[in-house]
Amino acid sequence: MTPENPVLPLRERKKLRTRQALIDTALELFGEHGFDRVTLDQLCESVEVSKRTFFRTFSSKEDVAAAPTQDLWTAFLKVLEDHPPQSRPLVSLYEEALVEAIGRMPSDTWAQRALASRRLAARTPSMDAHGLAFCNRVSQEAAAVTERRFTLDTAEEGVAALRVRLALDMLVSAFHQALAAWVAQPAGHTREDLTRRLRAACAELPGALAATAEPRGEEAVR
Repeated sequence: MTPENPVLPLRERKKLRTRQALIDTALELFGEHGFDRVTLDQLCESVEVSKRTFFRTFSSKEDVAAAPTQDLWTAFLKVLEDHPPQSRPLVSLYEEALVEAIGRMPSDTWAQRALASRRLAARTPSMDAHGLAFCNRVSQEAAAVTERRFTLDTAEEGVAALRVRLALDMLVSAFHQALAAWVAQPAGHTREDLTRRLRAACAELPGALAATAEPRGEEAVR
């Protein structure tokens, strides 16, 4: 059960348990045998559910394998939707929403699932393609939430929409850099350490925008 839903009906609890069993089993089987070598039938048989049950929850093998990070971004959208109405820079608004979303992930299990999912994605091209499509959908939904709940300090509608998408793209880029560094580290794969890396990456965004590229060595005197 999630912190936001401490008491759920029995049917919903069963759905959540089945969903989690599919994720855990998929990551274990894909990690051991390879993504392409495990069929959907084998996965469903291992969890003792029908393919019909699987497709009520996930759209594909890629979908179940990417569930840990997709759950994070789904939580991000919920946080953004419920965020207290206050004035703050766009990127900061998105950063705080994502940090809160990380904090909402199950403390004892999510980090290891996310780690297994990202390591699997690194050697599974179809997961990366699936992730790009999901990321685009999340950005569109986040932009819609932002435009519905907040007013930007510009009267030009086209400019406001562009700034929203650029701010979201910057957050996604910072998160990907933080996530890659987090996955690559030898130990300490916790929610807290991922948050630390995200904070550090976001802190470098202003510097990246202002950085000047200077010619090196002989290039400088040409």
